[in-house]
Amino acid sequence: MKRVVVGLSGGVDSSVAAYLLQQQGYEVIGLFMKNWHDEAVTISNECPWLEDSNDALLVAEKLGIPFQTVDLSEQYRERIVDYMFSEYEKGRTPNPDVLCNREIKFDVFMKIALSLGADYVATGHYCRKDTIVVDGKEVHQLLAGADGNKDQSYFLCQLSQEQLSKALFPIGELLKPQVREIAAEMELVTAEKKDSQGLCFIGKVRLPEFLQQQLQPKEGVIYEVNAELDTYTTDKPQFASVKEQLAYQAKNIDYKPDMGKVVGRHQGAHYYTIGQRKGLNVGGTKEPLFIIATDVATNAIYTGQGQNHPGLFRTALFIQENDIHWVREDLAIADGETMDVMARIRYRQPLQKATLHKFDNGMYISFTEPQSAITEGQFAAWYHGDELVGSGVIS
Repeated sequence: MKRVVVGLSGGVDSSVAAYLLQQQGYEVIGLFMKNWHDEAVTISNECPWLEDSNDALLVAEKLGIPFQTVDLSEQYRERIVDYMFSEYEKGRTPNPDVLCNREIKFDVFMKIALSLGADYVATGHYCRKDTIVVDGKEVHQLLAGADGNKDQSYFLCQLSQEQLSKALFPIGELLKPQVREIAAEMELVTAEKKDSQGLCFIGKVRLPEFLQQQLQPKEGVIYEVNAELDTYTTDKPQFASVKEQLAYQAKNIDYKPDMGKVVGRHQGAHYYTIGQRKGLNVGGTKEPLFIIATDVATNAIYTGQGQNHPGLFRTALFIQENDIHWVREDLAIADGETMDVMARIRYRQPLQKATLHKFDNGMYISFTEPQSAITEGQFAAWYHGDELVGSGVIS
């Protein structure tokens, strides 16, 4: 009997994952990860860990499987929270969920599971795994979940072959309503429980307050940039090479105060992100204002009216060499090579037609259609069909 440790989060998805593995004849152990102690920054009663660990315990009791809680809050603070603070400080927007899977669930947690004699670690992610043989060697594929509405492959875009070899995703073939149905039939306490929101394992957090623990408020100016700005309409220069052209398309516009007019004040450019609309508290514009750029060096925020403002769109992005990650190492492209893919730059974004261009210093992704709010620090992931083959941090 193969032994599987399930990360029981106290939600319906991991509960049903544990039940299905039991049905498939695995020896199942439930572990709850406690990753957070500070209740001060979580929005009241949104996913406090106590309630979740209690629900996880009740599910384990119902299924008759061993259960324990592991405290990973120290590693979580070091690897996820500290990283978040440092990224926001640089004016970038990190994705803690992607990191949490790479650094916590499929690293720290996986090592604990293996030390308990587990053959596999299972989670309640909506994605699938397949194993094929390439040149006589086993290769693991990370595939989108069957439920297109819930597919979470993007959150696992940083996993390695080694991590995938030990991973199981029992609900990947199911639709969310089917998962709830199974939980209801089994009378699991989590059957009707709402999906958790917000940061991986912390719950809903008021981001500015959360960031204020480390990053001091600092008053600055909000500028509004007119959509008719010359910069948007000037003719493109002639390019000597494809690389030069891609660099031009991927480059952020360097906004200066004289390009816009002052429309308000803010408490710190490092609390805001590209494409953000809420939290600016500036009224009186015909269309809502969207953030098109932040400058942490001068503590300025640049905005534009409406979601079609030209400042929001770019046709390419760059990923630095050491930030490129291939889930399918056997498909990695070499310098000078290109690859046609489907890509997304955020969770739930419909896949976009794109081309990867590999150079000695990194990789450009050029899109057929201009993309809105390409954001530094976030992950771009690329696919062949429904297989996620690689990802990287947007530079």
